[in-house]
Amino acid sequence: MAAMTSIQCGSGKPVSKLTVILALALLAIALTPPTASRAVCQQDKTSHQEQLGLTAGDAAFLDSLEHRTFDYFWETTNPKNGLAPDRYPTRTFSSIAAVGFALTSYPIGVERGYITREQAIARVLTTLRFFRDARMGPDETGVTGYKGFYYHFLDLDTGTRFDRVELSTIDSAILMYGVLFCQTYFDRNTAEEEEIRSIADSLYLRMNWHFFERDKPLINMGWTPEKGYAPLSWKGLDEAMLLYVLALGSPTYAVPPTAWTVWTKTYIWATYYGMNFISFGPLFGHQYSQCWIDFRGIKDEYMRKKGIDYFENSRRATISQRDYAIENPLHYKGYSDSIWGFTASDGPGDTTIVIDGVKRRFQGYTAHGVSFDWVNDDGTITPAAAGGSMPFAPKICIQALLAMKKKYGNLVWRKYGFVDAFNPTYPANDGKGWFDQDYLGIDQGPVLIMLENYRTGFVWKIMRENKYIVDGLRRAGFTGGWLGTK
Repeated sequence: MAAMTSIQCGSGKPVSKLTVILALALLAIALTPPTASRAVCQQDKTSHQEQLGLTAGDAAFLDSLEHRTFDYFWETTNPKNGLAPDRYPTRTFSSIAAVGFALTSYPIGVERGYITREQAIARVLTTLRFFRDARMGPDETGVTGYKGFYYHFLDLDTGTRFDRVELSTIDSAILMYGVLFCQTYFDRNTAEEEEIRSIADSLYLRMNWHFFERDKPLINMGWTPEKGYAPLSWKGLDEAMLLYVLALGSPTYAVPPTAWTVWTKTYIWATYYGMNFISFGPLFGHQYSQCWIDFRGIKDEYMRKKGIDYFENSRRATISQRDYAIENPLHYKGYSDSIWGFTASDGPGDTTIVIDGVKRRFQGYTAHGVSFDWVNDDGTITPAAAGGSMPFAPKICIQALLAMKKKYGNLVWRKYGFVDAFNPTYPANDGKGWFDQDYLGIDQGPVLIMLENYRTGFVWKIMRENKYIVDGLRRAGFTGGWLGTK
C-alpha cells in the first residue's frame, strides 16, 4: 500500500515519467506474492537433494519427519515459561535437556519457514528470562537450581524442582547448548536479539563447574541437598563430551585441560562387528555431542593416535547396531537389516513373560544398547537411534526409518513423527507387538537436529562461531579441519 500512495499526486504537481516507472516497479515488488521467493528456495532444496543423492520420495519423507518433529517442541512447550515437557501426551514434568533441544529447534523452524523469526525470538526470550529469574539456592524445595546448574526435572507450571531429582550436570549442559546456539544465531542489532545474547552470557558464565570437581579433574554427575554429590563422576565416551567442552570453555569457572585427558583415558577402544571404535552401547552417547559440535575432521590427542575422528567413531557405532540386528543373537521378533536401533527410550514395562517357551524379560524406560562391553537388548527398537544418527550413515538410517513407517504405519508414525519406541516381540496388538503412546523430548531432539545437520549442516555451522565452544575444543587439544591449528 505504501507504493500505491507514493504515485498519487494530491498537490496536482506534474510527475515525471521516470518517477512513475520507479513507483510502478516498487509496486510490483510490493505486490509480488510470497511464493515467488519460495520458488527460489525450492530450487535450492532440489539442488541440495540431488547432492545428497535423495529420491523425491525420500526428500518428501524427510521434509515431513522434520516438520512433525519440530512441531513437537513448538506445540507442546509451555508458552508461559518456555519449559518443554519430558514426554507427551502423558503429562509429567519438564526435562531441562528437552528445553535445550527445544531452544535449538526454534532457529531451525525459522530457517525452514515453519515459524517467523519474531515468533522464535518471543519464545526464546520467554525461556531465557525464566531461567535468569528463577529462584536458585541450596533449599530442597521451591528452587529451580543452584550454582548456575538446574534440576533434572522441573514442574511444568512453576518451574521448581520436581520431587527429589538431582542437580544435573549433563542435563544442564544440554540446556546450555540450546542457550548458546540461540546466542550465536540471533546476531542482529535489535533490542530483543541483544537481550538474548546478554542473558545467554549471564546463564553460561554463572555455571560453577568447580562445585562439581569432587573427583578433580573429573566432573561429578550431580548433587542433591539431601545426599550431596552423586556416587560417580563422568567417565568413558558418552554424552559427557558436551559437558567437558563446555566446562573447559568457561571464562569464569573453567576446569583444567587435564580434565579432558584424564577423561579420555577411561575410554574403551575395542573391536565390534569387525570395526574398531570407542565403545558405548546406546546411540544417544554418540549423537548428543554431535548435535551441536561438528567433529568432522577435528581431532584431539586420543583420536590422532587412533587415526580417525569422533564422527567416524559414531559412524562405526551406528553400523554395528545394524549388523547386530542382522545377526539378532537373542532372536527377537522383527529385527532385520532395515529394522534396528537401540538407545535410551521407553519400553513395554518391567515384566517377565514366557514366549514360545523362552523366558523374556522386558523393561520400562532404560538405556537400550549394544556394544563390545555390554548389551541391554529386550527387543525394543527406538526410531531415534536411526534418526539421530542420520549424518553418520544416512543410507541405512533413512532405509530403517522408511521401513518402520511402511511396516507399522500409524502404530509408529503419528502427529509428531515417530513414537518413542516399539517392541514387536512383546505380546500385544493382536501379535503386532507393543507400541509406545508417547514421544520423548530427549529423543525427538536428536532426530530434528541431526536431520537438519545431515541436510544442510545448519546447527554445526552456527556453533562453529560460538567462542565458548571453540575455546573449549582448543583447550581439549582439538586441531584440524574447520578449527585449524591455532
